[in-house]
Amino acid sequence: MSKVEYKNLVTFHPGYYIKDIINEMEISQDEFATRMGVSGKTLSLLVNGKISLSNEMASLLSIMLGTSVDVWLNMQKKYDEKILEMQKEKRLDDEIELVRQIDYSYFTKLNILPETRDITEKVKNLCSFLKVSSLNVLSEEDFLVNYRTGITNIEKKNIINSRIWLQTAINFGKNIETEPFNAKKLKAYLPEIREMTVKLPQDFMPRLREIFKECGVSFVLLPSLKNAGINGAVKWVNNEKVILAMNNRRTYADTFWFSLFHEIKHVLQQKIKLTMISGNADIVKRLDDRLEQEADIFAQEQLIPKEAYEKFLDRSNFTADSIKAFANELKIQPGIVVGRLQKESFINYYQHNDLKQKYTIKVK
Repeated sequence: MSKVEYKNLVTFHPGYYIKDIINEMEISQDEFATRMGVSGKTLSLLVNGKISLSNEMASLLSIMLGTSVDVWLNMQKKYDEKILEMQKEKRLDDEIELVRQIDYSYFTKLNILPETRDITEKVKNLCSFLKVSSLNVLSEEDFLVNYRTGITNIEKKNIINSRIWLQTAINFGKNIETEPFNAKKLKAYLPEIREMTVKLPQDFMPRLREIFKECGVSFVLLPSLKNAGINGAVKWVNNEKVILAMNNRRTYADTFWFSLFHEIKHVLQQKIKLTMISGNADIVKRLDDRLEQEADIFAQEQLIPKEAYEKFLDRSNFTADSIKAFANELKIQPGIVVGRLQKESFINYYQHNDLKQKYTIKVK
């Protein structure tokens, strides 16, 4: 099209004016093309705004019509600039719809972004922080991580926010200084990490962060982002540094420690080229069920060894006192046993929840 409009913006391609000149000369388009020294097809494309006016065309027109070359080149330049302005305006309109699905206050509460009510400023700030040229990138297929196809509009909102949460974790993780990754050292620390299950977060968290840094693991704990479908992720920065990220949603002792050991296993699997994520099964596309099963079994075994657990089940005694006694034998928080029994339907989800410990953990 030689005339382009968007909202209150309008611009004319040089071909628009050439068409007027052809009409004023009262000749056919083919004759004009012959006089100009170009093919009929080329002139047709030009008149209809399908191609840009080249330097050579501008020169031919200037000779034919007695105008300067700059007149035509400036006409093309102004058209191109206005088209860019329109594209930017349209992209911004699309992004405004996207930003309404994002909890901007999440970032201000974390002191990541400045407070603002200006929606265009929100778009600009988010793009800068997330390292994208447009928020529309967040909905591109396979950006950062894979998601299931055939998604609904609601799931698209979840996918966008999941990617935002993941990129936020990556940004924080890259800023944490660690030693080079050492799998052997991390494995050696597993018993000490397990012993932390009976401690309070303010007591175990500093040491846990210290261990991870020493092993080359950048540990990031962030608040849950509204509409995000990710609970945890493992992302390799390079061969010597890996980010282990978790959110603080449902931070009871049993879910926290199971999730942590699950992600630790993903770290030890050392799938450097993959971003391993845990979250809503309806949204997250599991890259390898075997790797996920390994991580689940590893977390279960680290917290409650299989042999001890089977002996406990054989007793068929799931009273509060029995659970506390078993947890004491294993030296773990009783709520971890409760969570396992509930998950495997040995007790109902409303039973013994008073044994579960709720954590309040400082994030980042």
